[in-house]
Amino acid sequence: MKPLTEQEIRAAFVNCTKGEAKRLSVPRDLADRPWDDLDFLGWRDPQAYDRAYLVTVLDGSPQALALRCPSPASWQMRRSMCSMCLTAHTGGVSLMVAPKAGAAGRQGNSVGTYICSDLACSLYVRGTKDAGVGARLQESLTLEEKIQRTVANVAAFLAKVTA
Repeated sequence: MKPLTEQEIRAAFVNCTKGEAKRLSVPRDLADRPWDDLDFLGWRDPQAYDRAYLVTVLDGSPQALALRCPSPASWQMRRSMCSMCLTAHTGGVSLMVAPKAGAAGRQGNSVGTYICSDLACSLYVRGTKDAGVGARLQESLTLEEKIQRTVANVAAFLAKVTA
């Protein structure tokens, strides 16, 4: 993924207003992120930990989602699997819910999926971040195929939000 600026990120949100996008907390360390290893940029809001954000580039255009998620205090300590990268964690996967885009979202409709609580799916897939013993299933897929699967899963979730 190519590096994104704060302005590009704020303009990419598809499921919140321009005012909400302007007020949300964008990471200050964008220049230090491992962009070459990211299929999407994800972060938790440091001021409101029940909020998370996900930005990806599809067809050359950045698209971003505002997400609601449980706080760490409510994470259940059972093994769960991320729907994006298929990494299993103990207490490290959260149900994240995105308001739908447009009129459906304004009516309160939303879509949810289970995602790594730290939104570091790209790093788990590449093995640069360790989720612990038994976190990665033994697969015959190549690394490139696993990356493509993760990208496809993110795109499918985004499509549900924007449908």
